[in-house]
Amino acid sequence: MAVTEPRTFPFSAADRLTVDPVFAELRDSEPMCRVRFPYGETAWLVTRYEDVRTVLGDPRFSRAEAARRDEPRLRPGRGLPGSILELDPPDHTRVRRVVAKAFTARRIEQLRPRTEQIAAGLLDAMVSKGAPADLVEDFALPLPVTVICELLGVPYEDRAAFRTWSDALLSTTKFTAEQVEDHMRRLTGYMAGLIAQRRSGSAPGDDLLGSLVAARDEEDRLSEQELVVLAVALLVAGHETTATQIPNFVYTLLTHPRELEALRADLGLVPQAVEEMMRFVPLGNGAGLPRYATEDVELSSGTVRAGEAVVAAAASANRDPSVYADPDALDFRRDEASHVGFGHGPHHCLGAPLARMELQVALTSLLGRLPGLRFAGGEESVVWKSGVALRGPERMPVTWDGP
Repeated sequence: MAVTEPRTFPFSAADRLTVDPVFAELRDSEPMCRVRFPYGETAWLVTRYEDVRTVLGDPRFSRAEAARRDEPRLRPGRGLPGSILELDPPDHTRVRRVVAKAFTARRIEQLRPRTEQIAAGLLDAMVSKGAPADLVEDFALPLPVTVICELLGVPYEDRAAFRTWSDALLSTTKFTAEQVEDHMRRLTGYMAGLIAQRRSGSAPGDDLLGSLVAARDEEDRLSEQELVVLAVALLVAGHETTATQIPNFVYTLLTHPRELEALRADLGLVPQAVEEMMRFVPLGNGAGLPRYATEDVELSSGTVRAGEAVVAAAASANRDPSVYADPDALDFRRDEASHVGFGHGPHHCLGAPLARMELQVALTSLLGRLPGLRFAGGEESVVWKSGVALRGPERMPVTWDGP
């Protein structure tokens, strides 16, 4: 394949939850194209479902190599050094296995009643205070924050601090490189302090953080750096994406009234609706973390040479018309190939069962408790995030029928 001048990525500024139309053009005319991110090396961008799944799942594409290279990225700094996201098997398998049992579908289902209780309490407070409410601050954020704090063993009263640190960790332009580094240092220091409390016996050890400390101290399954970074990753990823997707999904429903009415008429559709909106809604800029080919790999759209970086466009794969009929339509009764909204392969989202359950509880609770849920002030009242990797509302004023 001839190397052309790389396209600048992202192709355009995010427009609410719209998938950039350039992805559709590329799937047809240039499904494997050269792109240049704001920072790092150039990369191939693959846009077709088949190729995205291959890049995410084939062991010939390495994440660990990215840590040794100037990987394509949206910000000047790098992520957390030693993160599970930077590992390949067998190290990735070893670290993931330490926490995998906490996120099995069966274990997560045991958390559903408590999650429903938390959701009900938040909605009680919203109704008591009266409309309008900010769906983000009053519901979407505190729900997953409370759940992950209880699961991991992090004091909920510290949420304001680790919210700021999380924003910095996901910043593209919201914070300077120096501010990001400072906040990351504070976040890792905070987690190291909680770990020290577990070791001293001054804090309960019957939570996930206590299990991680035991895996390090008693079973020697983690290094000290892996322990701290894994705990940080669980705290950030364990609430940030779900806190963003809850208002994203509500926004999607409120701007698709026919599908909203179908869901209100049959809340049994909520699990299918969650899966369809995971396919339909782009969480970030549409592309994931880069992989590096460890040998020449033939994709359906061309050859990736050994040592070249590849970025898989999950948002594009989820709209591939060769896989999904009428892919730009929202259809809660869709029965087609599984989406890649949670990724694919070894790095498939560890917390997917938790996110699914929380999203199901959130939608069921909101639609069941707040009749006539709608924007307060119209769609234009929604304020969108800027300068961070995740796309979603920063504020979403809503109202509902009744007191």
